[in-house]
Amino acid sequence: MRALVGREAEQQALSAFIASPEEGALVLRGETGVGKSVLLEHLADLASATGHRVIRAAGAEAEAELPFAGLHQLLYPLLPDMDRLDGVHRAVLGAVFGRCDGPAPSVMAVGLAVLDLLTLAASATPLLMVIDDGQWLDVTSTAVCGFVGRRLADSKVKLLLGVRSGVPVGFDSAGLPELHVPPLSREASQQVLDSHYPALAPHIRVLVLDEALGVPLALVELPPLLSSAPSGHGVEEAFGAGGVPLPRRLQHVYGARVAALTPAARTELLRGALDGVSARTGSSPVPAVRYRMLNADEAAACGLLDMDPYTGEFVFRHPLVRSTVVRMATPNERRTAHTVLAQLHRQDVERHAAHLAAAAIDPDEQVAAELEAAAASARRRGGEAAAIAWLTRAAELSENRESRCRRLGDAAFIAAQAGLLERAHHLVHSGTTHGVPSPAAVAASAYVALYEDGEVSSTHRQLLNVIENVRDRAEGEPHDVLTPLVNLLLVISQYASDCAMWERTHAVLASVKHLIPSNSLVYQDAWSDVLRRGTGLQERVESAFGDVPQLDPWDVARLCDVAYRVGALGRYRSHLRRTMEREREVEAKAGDISMLHLLLLDQMAAGRWEVAEQTGRRSLELATVRGLTLFAYQSRAYLAVLAAMRGRVEQARELRAMVDSWARPRGIGLLTQLADTAGAIAALSEGDYEAAYLHASGITHPGTFEPYLHQASGTLLDLVEAALHTGRAEQARRHALAAQTAGLPDISPRLALLTYGVLSMTATNDREAAEMYARAEAHPEGANFPFELARIRLAHGIRLRHSHGRKAARQLLASAATCFEQLGATGWAERARTELRTIDNSSRTPSIPLTSLTWQERRIADLAASGLTNKEIGQRTRLSPRTVSSHLYRVFPKLGITSRAALRDALGRLPDLASA
Repeated sequence: MRALVGREAEQQALSAFIASPEEGALVLRGETGVGKSVLLEHLADLASATGHRVIRAAGAEAEAELPFAGLHQLLYPLLPDMDRLDGVHRAVLGAVFGRCDGPAPSVMAVGLAVLDLLTLAASATPLLMVIDDGQWLDVTSTAVCGFVGRRLADSKVKLLLGVRSGVPVGFDSAGLPELHVPPLSREASQQVLDSHYPALAPHIRVLVLDEALGVPLALVELPPLLSSAPSGHGVEEAFGAGGVPLPRRLQHVYGARVAALTPAARTELLRGALDGVSARTGSSPVPAVRYRMLNADEAAACGLLDMDPYTGEFVFRHPLVRSTVVRMATPNERRTAHTVLAQLHRQDVERHAAHLAAAAIDPDEQVAAELEAAAASARRRGGEAAAIAWLTRAAELSENRESRCRRLGDAAFIAAQAGLLERAHHLVHSGTTHGVPSPAAVAASAYVALYEDGEVSSTHRQLLNVIENVRDRAEGEPHDVLTPLVNLLLVISQYASDCAMWERTHAVLASVKHLIPSNSLVYQDAWSDVLRRGTGLQERVESAFGDVPQLDPWDVARLCDVAYRVGALGRYRSHLRRTMEREREVEAKAGDISMLHLLLLDQMAAGRWEVAEQTGRRSLELATVRGLTLFAYQSRAYLAVLAAMRGRVEQARELRAMVDSWARPRGIGLLTQLADTAGAIAALSEGDYEAAYLHASGITHPGTFEPYLHQASGTLLDLVEAALHTGRAEQARRHALAAQTAGLPDISPRLALLTYGVLSMTATNDREAAEMYARAEAHPEGANFPFELARIRLAHGIRLRHSHGRKAARQLLASAATCFEQLGATGWAERARTELRTIDNSSRTPSIPLTSLTWQERRIADLAASGLTNKEIGQRTRLSPRTVSSHLYRVFPKLGITSRAALRDALGRLPDLASA
C-alpha cells in the first residue's frame, strides 16, 4: 500500500469502516481531482490485505442511460453464483442481465435478488464492492445500490462509493453515510508537489500551489504546462482566463495534449470515450464488448492513458481526459465514431440502437424502429428513463407523422405514469401538434390533467372514447394497449365517485372484459361499490398476491388499496412497505405517494397516530414538490380526518375547508366525502352533534348506503352517533338496520365491528344491545381498530350506567377512557372521563346552583329534555341548530351528564325555572 500524504483522518475513517461490523456502506464525496479514487484504491488494498474479496465498477458518461449497466459491471464476477439462488431471484437477475425473458422487475425485486447473491458470494470470504464515479451510474443501478447499501449493516458485505460533489447525484437521497474528502492543506500540497517535481523553479512552485487549491490532480498536472509556457506569459496565457473553475482549466491542460496527437490516435481515443472505456485502472472485467484502443502508445506517453494491470488494455487516466476527448471532437467525427461502435455492438439491442441514434442525422425509420425495440427492452428491465429518452429520439427519426405521434405518445405515457408531469406534457404537446394523438398520448394527457388539476369529467370522457375506438379497431388488441387505459379510467371513476360516470365505465368494461387481465376487474369491483360488488374480493386479492414477483409497483399499490377496502391490508403490509422502498429509490414517482396514502390509512386504523401524522406530512411534501396537486389535496384530506380524530378541531376544519373548496367545484367526490367525514368527526369530538349529523348525512342519507360512495359505509358510526345525540333515534336505528341488511359484516372486519356496534347502540331492548355489543367485543380483528372499538365501548358503557347502574358500566368506561388517552383522542377521552366522574358522584345528590346554567342554556335544556330535536329547538328560539348544539355541549358537563337521555333526570334535580 502506497503512503498517502495529508490523508490521515480519511485513512483512519476508512480503516474503521472496513473493521466495523455495524457499518455496511460509505460514500466518499469530493470535488474533481481531490483524490477520491486514490482513497478508494487505498481501502481496496487494505481490504485485500485483511482477507476481503474486492470487486470494482466505475460509472461512465457514455453508459449513464443504459439500464443496469453499472450493476452488470459490478456483479459480473459474481454471476457464477447465480445458479445457487432460488428460482425467483435467479429469474429476476436473469431478466436484468438478459439471460432470460420475463416481465420488468422492480428495483425492489432486483435489490432483494442482489442482496441474496451478495450473501452467497460472501458466505466464505468477506466482500468489498468499490464503485468510482458514482455520479455517472445509470438511474436503475443507482437505485439498486442505494437499496442494497442501506441493508448491509451487520453483514459480511461492504459497499464503498466515490461521487463528485457539486453535481446532482442519485445517491443524494439514498440515506447512506458520507465521508467528505476536502482539498489538501498547504503543507500537504507542498509535500505532494515536491515528491513529483523536486527541481521545480521556486516561482513556478508558488504559482502551482496558488492555482491548484489543494487538489492533488492539479498539483501533478499543472507544473509541466506552466514550466513550458514562454517566459513572461502568465496563468491566463497558459490555461485560460482567471476565475475559470479548476476542472475547466484541467480540461485545457488535457486538451493541449489531445491536440498534439496524430489523427489516428485521436480517433482511437474518441471511439473509446464514446463507448465508455474505463477511466480507472483495476476495474473488474465485464463481459460486454468494449472498443479496444489500439496504437495509442503516444497518448499513454503524454499522460492521457494508463495500462490496466488486470486486462492489459488502455484506459483513460482520469474521467476529465475522456470528457475532453469528446468535447474536442467535431460533430462529424463523433457521428463517424458512433457508426463504427454501432457495428461493434450489433448483438446488443440497446447499445446498438443508442450508437445508431447518435450517428443519425436525417429521419431513418429503421433506426427509429431499433430505438423503439431498445426502449421496450429497457422498460422490461425497469429502465423507464432510458425508455423515455429512446422513444423521444425514435420519434425524431420517424419518417411519417403517424409513427412520430405514436412514439411520442408512448414516451409521454411512461413519463405521466411515473409522475413526470412536465416531461409528459411537453411530449404530448409535441406529439399532437401535427397529428391525431395516439391512445397512449390521450392517456398521458389524462394523467397530467388528473394529477395537476384534478380534472375528472373531460378525462373520463376522453378515455371512454379511446377505449371504444381501440376495441372497435382491433377486437384482439393486446393487453398492453387496453390495460393501462382501462386502469386509468377506473382511477378517474373512483375519484369522481359519480353514479353516471361509473355506469358508463361498467358498460365499456363489459365490452372489453375478455381483453383485459383479471386484476383490472378486481379494481373495478372494489373501487366502484364494494358493498354491492365486494363478495369474494378478499379471495381474489389473495390469489393476485400469489405471484408477487410478477406484479409491478402500480399493481401492488392497487391491490393493497383493494385489500384496505375489505379490511385485509394488514396481511399485505410487508408487500406494501417493500414496494414503497423501491419507489422511493426513483425520483418523481406518483406510485410512492399512493403507497404513502395507504400506509397512512393503515396507521390511522391501527391507532399509530403520531407515525400517521409524519406519513401524511411526508406525502403532502412529496406531492407538493412534484406538482401532483391531486395527491396534495388527498393528503390534506387524510390529515384533516386524522386531526379530527385527535380532537384538533381547528386544524381539522382548516384542512377540510381547503380540500372542500378545491375538490367540490371539480366534482372530485372521493375528496369531498373525506372532507365531510373530517367535518363530522371534528364536530363529534367537540360535542357539536347537529353539525356532525349534517356532515355525515351529507355523505349518505340515514337508512341508505348510496352506490359509488366510498365513505357511505365508512361513516356508519359517525352518522348513528350524531343521530342519537340529536334526538333522531328512529333515523339512527334505521341506518343500523340498513347496514345489517346490506351485509356490511361480510365485507370487512371493520364494517362488521361498526355494524355490531351501531346495532347495539340503537337496540330497542337491553338483550339485543348486550348481544350485539358482545359480537363487536368478541370480533377477532376488533383490536386492529382501537378508536372505533373504544367509541363502541363508551356508548355501551353509558347505556349500562342508565340500565344496570354504575358498577356494570365502570369497567367499560374506564377501558374506553384509557384507550382514547393512549390514542390521543382528546375529545372522546374527556367524554369518557366525564361519565366516570358522573358514576363517582352518583351516590351523592348533586348540588348544582341554578346560576351555573344561563337562562338560555336552561331554556334549551328543558326543550331538549322534552324530546325536541336541535332543529325544532332552533325554530322555537330563533337560533341555528348549530348554536343549539353548542349550548347543549356546554350544558352537559355542567349537569354532569354526557347525553340527551340523561337531561330529564338532571334537570329534575334543579330548582324550577319559574320559581327561580
